[in-house]
Amino acid sequence: MSILLSAVEIAKSFGARTLFENLTFSVESGQKIGLIGPNGAGKSTLLKILNRQESPDEGQIHFSQGLRLGYLPQQPQFLAKESVFEAIVGEGDYSMDYEHLSRAHELISLLDLDSASAGSDRPVTELSGGWQKRVALARELVKQPDLLLLDEPTNHLDVESILWLEDFLSRQRDLGLITVTHDRLFLQNTCDLIFDLDPRNPEGMIKYDGSYADFVDFKASLMSAQQRLEETKRNTLRRETEWLRRGAKARQTKQKARIERAHELKDDVKGLENKNRNRGVDLDFGDVGRSPKKIIEAKEISKNFHHRNLFKNFSYTLRPGSRLGLLGPNGCGKSTLIKTLLGEVTPDTGSIFVSDQIQIAHFEQGKDSLNPNISVLKTVCPDGDYVHLQGKPVFARSYLSRFLFRNEQLDQPVGKLSGGEQSRLRLAQLMLRSEAVLVLDEPTNDLDIATLDLLEEALTEFGGALILVTHDRYFMDRVANEILAFTGNDGELLKFADVLQWQKWHTENSKENDKKSKSVEAAAVAASSAAGPAKKVKLGFKEQRELDTMEATILSEEEKLTALQKDLDLPEHKTDYGKLQALTKAMEEQQAKFERLYARWQELNDKVAGV
Repeated sequence: MSILLSAVEIAKSFGARTLFENLTFSVESGQKIGLIGPNGAGKSTLLKILNRQESPDEGQIHFSQGLRLGYLPQQPQFLAKESVFEAIVGEGDYSMDYEHLSRAHELISLLDLDSASAGSDRPVTELSGGWQKRVALARELVKQPDLLLLDEPTNHLDVESILWLEDFLSRQRDLGLITVTHDRLFLQNTCDLIFDLDPRNPEGMIKYDGSYADFVDFKASLMSAQQRLEETKRNTLRRETEWLRRGAKARQTKQKARIERAHELKDDVKGLENKNRNRGVDLDFGDVGRSPKKIIEAKEISKNFHHRNLFKNFSYTLRPGSRLGLLGPNGCGKSTLIKTLLGEVTPDTGSIFVSDQIQIAHFEQGKDSLNPNISVLKTVCPDGDYVHLQGKPVFARSYLSRFLFRNEQLDQPVGKLSGGEQSRLRLAQLMLRSEAVLVLDEPTNDLDIATLDLLEEALTEFGGALILVTHDRYFMDRVANEILAFTGNDGELLKFADVLQWQKWHTENSKENDKKSKSVEAAAVAASSAAGPAKKVKLGFKEQRELDTMEATILSEEEKLTALQKDLDLPEHKTDYGKLQALTKAMEEQQAKFERLYARWQELNDKVAGV
């Protein structure tokens, strides 16, 4: 494997706050690295440094010659009125670069960006967050990067898209990958190396060669050993301190050494204490009291949108202790179903009963209830200095410290917080309400893994009912006790016990749909042949220009292939292993390029012929 980049003792700070320091690591071609760590550790900043958007305060980064980088940020940006196709192809005159255009068309097809839900000619800014994420991913993949940097790639993607992305990345043998993600199953399925950026780590970053599941066991053992080391040093310090208090004088060299060692031990213990301090979010949704046996009851409800059934003849009863998870692709109707169950939307058919004895707390995907212009403190405590938590007054600043907000952040406007911090603030609001029903729409976005673990525990202990929408399969399995999946089959909803059962069904159903699709395609071809000559199609301006000059390009590429073959046949190259290897690789690449061009030429000709 060749080294793509190497970082030597790099450091980065913002003001007086150090994000990381003395980081040294390298990335090799084909490595799939998961970059994890708590919110605020500097993971996104590190990706920006590797993408040359920012510079480290100290240290150096060395990039291999000609390294091609691809970078997918958490919030991709697009030009106003820029179409999906234009965003993927990129700026500059690519009209003569048929290989680049061919890759763009291939990615549009692979990511389903030519479907009715997206459309390659539609402005990207009109698409949902999930579709925009797909466009941004295609925009980076079309560059054929050697190293792909992904910052929370699964945010806003539905589960089907995540499964596709996992499969795609696992098949890219030579592509280097560094991904920042909180999605534990995604980490397990795509990464073979874990970088844990955490101030608690002995050297700031752990580089673990293995799967995420194995890393979790390793990290637990490491933290346990570090705790034991702290206890050992604390006991030694206690004995040395007692010795000093007995009035020992530093008259001898040995006594001086013991006094100096006591001071060093004190510093060591303080450092270990800081590393071992487990500053986690304090989550507890409280006692919701007695709830009616029947909170929500839906009987034979249906909802149609634009002549499409979102759900049909659906019945369900939400009771205390219900943990309902909803699965389905973006735009399938999950949000509409929730609003219908809550009585906010009237069903086309059937009836809804919502108990008037309960209140509902709603965590919105976009955290729309947060006002970006008011301060963090005023968000949870609009008046006075105290909040009421489960019937008791609590000092508001102390309450917010439970959610890891620093004192200097409390007077900042909410709009300046990161995504993870805004999620924690919204959870802080919900905990003050103690409602009998929680509706959580994508609560896992932007939260770090440690906070997700605590949220899972809090929801498991929650005494009320829960409706959950999340793309995080691990979180869904830990929290939900029943799953409803949208099948896309005329409003049909199916019940599953867990995500694994759904995933098996989804895999089998996808294979069945592929078979049906091929059968329909074959039938269409047969019908087309029986009906006589097909109607010709007029190409668009770009495609016509592409086709007009493609034959000359194919001939040129074929001549290059022939020249390489002749070079390979030269006697002096038969015994030169290095030259032989280089020529063979060049021939393979040229052959692949030639075949892609020929396939595109055939595709355009078939289109003109109406095939």
